[in-house]
Amino acid sequence: MPTITLNKKVFEKLIGKKMPIEQLKEKISFLGTDLEKIEGNEIVVEVFPNRPDMLSEQGFARAFSSFIGKRTGLRKYIAKKSNYKVIIDKSVKTVRPFTACAVVKGINFDDEKIKEVIQIQEKLHVTYGRNRKKAAIGIYPFEKIKLPIKYEARKHDEIRFQPLDTTEIMTVKQILTKHPAGREYAHLLEGLTAFPIFIDSNNAILSMPPIINSEKVGKITTKTKDVFIECSGFDFEILSKCLNIIVTALADMGGQIFEMELIYDRKKINTPQLVPEEMKIDRNYVNNLLGLELDETHMKRCLLKMGYDYKAGKAFVPCYRADILHPVDLVEDIAIAYGYDKFKEEIPKAATIGQEDKFEVFKRRIAETLIGLDLIETNTYNLMNKEHLTTQMNVNVDYIELENPKNVKYNALRSWMIPSLLQVIKSNKHHEFPQKIFEMGTIFKRAPKEETGIKEMDRLGVVISGNKANYTVIRQVLDSLFAAMNLEYSIEETEHGSFIPGRVARVGVKGKGVAYIGEIHPEVIDNLAIEMPIAAFELNLTDLYNLINS
Repeated sequence: MPTITLNKKVFEKLIGKKMPIEQLKEKISFLGTDLEKIEGNEIVVEVFPNRPDMLSEQGFARAFSSFIGKRTGLRKYIAKKSNYKVIIDKSVKTVRPFTACAVVKGINFDDEKIKEVIQIQEKLHVTYGRNRKKAAIGIYPFEKIKLPIKYEARKHDEIRFQPLDTTEIMTVKQILTKHPAGREYAHLLEGLTAFPIFIDSNNAILSMPPIINSEKVGKITTKTKDVFIECSGFDFEILSKCLNIIVTALADMGGQIFEMELIYDRKKINTPQLVPEEMKIDRNYVNNLLGLELDETHMKRCLLKMGYDYKAGKAFVPCYRADILHPVDLVEDIAIAYGYDKFKEEIPKAATIGQEDKFEVFKRRIAETLIGLDLIETNTYNLMNKEHLTTQMNVNVDYIELENPKNVKYNALRSWMIPSLLQVIKSNKHHEFPQKIFEMGTIFKRAPKEETGIKEMDRLGVVISGNKANYTVIRQVLDSLFAAMNLEYSIEETEHGSFIPGRVARVGVKGKGVAYIGEIHPEVIDNLAIEMPIAAFELNLTDLYNLINS
């Protein structure tokens, strides 16, 4: 978990209260964070990954002052109208397609404030931005920039600028091989023929995300008063929330937020979007989960204590909270506000003898066998993009689409495991091959006779990618697995759009088909932009377990 170092004087000024050390220690721990130490003017705190909004003095103080009752309720932030524009060129569509931008004015930067800005930028990069893969952040002196700004992709021989903390103008190749940031993050641009840049109307390059800012127009100093902020990446919602975290922290430093118009071809979007999100919350639901009997007044008081507003069965979620996805997240904050120390220990009324679920024992045996075969276990999401399940896999399988997905990247329940594993290979193709991975996870099928209309099953997916990945190699893994379970199986040639014809088979146990095995079709490999052969099998663990125990 990330740690942040808070300036104690700045922190106390932001919360508007000085507290005895022991009381400060206690309250910080009760907020749901881990206090590492308080030494002199430094407070070192470990922040859980689900609270990126607390990775700065301003964000942490905002949450803390509300928690201790100094300033409760929803903090309102307003982005003033402006004529500032950022033009997003079509060329970034396949490179790093989205950005969210803002301008914050009127900050009196000193060395301490610059240190605070650097800290929140670095901590967000590592955590919320997943080491700049999901989101990269750039902060620039606005007075050095001539609008409108353009976000575009150019070929490597068309990009030359002086990177931050250097004295010479460099090419893309020099930046990625000589500059420390370039060497560290070069893998994020691997395989690209064009590279993203922010550039102003004077043709001055501001930065090459997600690598480095320009020294001339990308460095904040004590003379800076106004700043331009951009977040770039692959998911606009993530970038928008990241931008909100930064601009609200800068507003708490004394800045004024100004919105920018983002021009995506024919579509225009204004950012930042600082309107609180409404979420319904049922008091009975809260009490059932927590085992409490809160009345509406007490529940509202808890929500206000955690920085929300509450009216008529709805909680109003601050624009900077990236972790509130479901009412259960509100329940967790209500529990923190109520106080974990106030929950009473109770002995369960039902007396049972605990034992490990036999199906889990079965799965663990399989995992141990595969690990012994030098495979690495992965753990991916149950949600996927529907294109990854069908078009990208060269098949037309049935799947359950989400009615109102929060994120377009995750708009369907997965109906089989191999697509998830191939996405893992795709995301790690910059690492050494061969790559041998497996996962046991849940898949979802339509089942009209079930109460929910959906049936859940456990599947095992195994994928091997490398120069020598073929049917024989993956068959050896299957043989070893079934030998370890002392099971016999049959093989019958079949057809499947994701596999090479003549190199795919159906695996049967006791006359029932339980798996597909074979070599992944070249079209699928091309769709994923993977340059190595792939062999795979997918085994229905639910059916296999039932067959063994029938």
